Amino acid sequence: MTSDSGPKNPPQALRLGLYGGSFDPIHTGHLAVAQRARAAFDLSQVWFLPASVPPHKLDKRLAGGRDRVCMLELALADLEWARVEPMELGREGPSYTYDTAEQVWNGLPEGSQVYLLLGGDNLPGLPGWYRAQELLELVQPIVLGRSGDGPDPVGALDGRLPTELLEKLRAGFLDLPPAPGCASDIRAAMASGARDVDLHLPPGVEPYIRRRALYGAGLRTPGVDR
Repeated sequence: MTSDSGPKNPPQALRLGLYGGSFDPIHTGHLAVAQRARAAFDLSQVWFLPASVPPHKLDKRLAGGRDRVCMLELALADLEWARVEPMELGREGPSYTYDTAEQVWNGLPEGSQVYLLLGGDNLPGLPGWYRAQELLELVQPIVLGRSGDGPDPVGALDGRLPTELLEKLRAGFLDLPPAPGCASDIRAAMASGARDVDLHLPPGVEPYIRRRALYGAGLRTPGVDR
């Protein structure tokens, strides 16, 4: 009988990217963003975190959490670096990014680094986020910029965040090309019954939407108008 009391290798430190959002539904634009961020910042993993009730979408009704998780699982099935993490779905009330980042940090191996994928369109409202300064101290933001954001979109926050945090935002700025897919357009196309358009959905997601009759869609019998 052998003893299992010998030394064990310590857990591997991670360079972890957190990608939160509604993912209502997940589309190829989301995947393109995650892949670009992973390559640019050498991330070992990217966790997709579907929000329960995004604070900026309190008046919006989302597809059920379980459906959004299932669509994410289908979309990420062949990506070994990607993972669905539904921790926010178990909370009551709005999903605050600081709470998520803190919870993630507490479970990571020593020496890990946490990066937060942050849409450039969120920059103007960032100083008003819940515990915004503490959040930016906890993570390295990856600011997902787009053409039209201007030469220095972070500069518009001057005076609203400490200088060292502005520099942290600039250090994480990632200029992205136009991405395919828009969740609102996809939902509208599904509701209209469109089938002959490129919905920019990962494999398996469109059949799931139709099977579950999400976004007003459903399985239609060919040649039957109903």
